[in-house]
Amino acid sequence: MIGLPASRTPTMGAVKPGAAMIEAAQLSVDYGVGEVLSDVDLSIADGDLVGIVGPSGSGKSTLLKALLGTVAPSTGTVVRRSGLTVGLVPQVEQIDWSFPVTVAECVGMARARGWRTPWIRRAERVEICEVLERLGLEGLGHRHIRDLSGGQQQRVFLARALFTKAEVIFLDEPTSGLDVRTRHDVLHLLDELNQQGLTIVLTTHDLNGIAAHLPKIVCLNTRIIGAGSPDEVLVPDVLERTYGSPMHILEHGGMRVVVDAPLGVVRDAGEATA
Repeated sequence: MIGLPASRTPTMGAVKPGAAMIEAAQLSVDYGVGEVLSDVDLSIADGDLVGIVGPSGSGKSTLLKALLGTVAPSTGTVVRRSGLTVGLVPQVEQIDWSFPVTVAECVGMARARGWRTPWIRRAERVEICEVLERLGLEGLGHRHIRDLSGGQQQRVFLARALFTKAEVIFLDEPTSGLDVRTRHDVLHLLDELNQQGLTIVLTTHDLNGIAAHLPKIVCLNTRIIGAGSPDEVLVPDVLERTYGSPMHILEHGGMRVVVDAPLGVVRDAGEATA
C-alpha cells in the first residue's frame, strides 16, 4: 500500500513481518542548497507497482536513491525489511555505451567478484541465459550492448537487476528516450514481472503513457502532494499543485488523458481547441 507509515518513530530497525518492505518516515534530504525532499512519508509493500511522478527537480531520483539506500536522509528514516535484496535500473542516457562489454557480461557484472578471470562461473552463465530468455533477449548474450535497440538495452539492465535476485527493483525513468511502441512494451514487461511477484518502484515524467496505467502513483514536488490510484491522483487539483500550472483531465476511449491547460476552451470531455 501507499500511505502514511504506522509509526513515525525516528529510529532505525527491521520492519515487522507482514508490514512494509520499505518504509520512509519524515524523510528529508538536503544536499546543502536547500531541501530536495521534505517530510516524506511513504510505504512500499510486497507486490507493489508504484510510479513516482513530478516535474524536473522535484526530487524523484533522490527519493528513489533514498529508498534504495544510496542516499542518506538528512532527517527522518528509511527502514528496509531485514535481508531485503534490491536492484536498480538506471536511466539509459546515463550509460557509457562505448564500454566494451557483451550483453551476457553486462548482466554477469551485477554479481562480479572483482576482475578475476574467469569472473562468470559456469552455473552463472546458465542463469544469465535463463534471465535473458525470460526478458525476450534469448540469443543476444554475445552481442555488444551498444548494438542493441533502446528497448533491448533497457531490458539488459532489467536483466542485471533480476540476476541479483532482487525482491524490489527501482527504475529511474525507464522509458525516457524510447518511442511510443517501445514504451508500451517496457510497461507490459514490468506489469508481467509484477504479476509474477516482483515489487517495482519507478520514476517517470510520462503521465499518460506510463503513469496512467500504473495501479499506484505518488505525485512529488519536494514533498508528497498526493498518493493513490490514478483516479485518486490524476485530478486537476493534485496535478496543479505538483507541476505548478493548471492541467486538465480529458476522457478518451474510457481512459484519462492529462493535458496542459489549453490556449482555447475545452468544449467537452473529449475535445480541446487552441
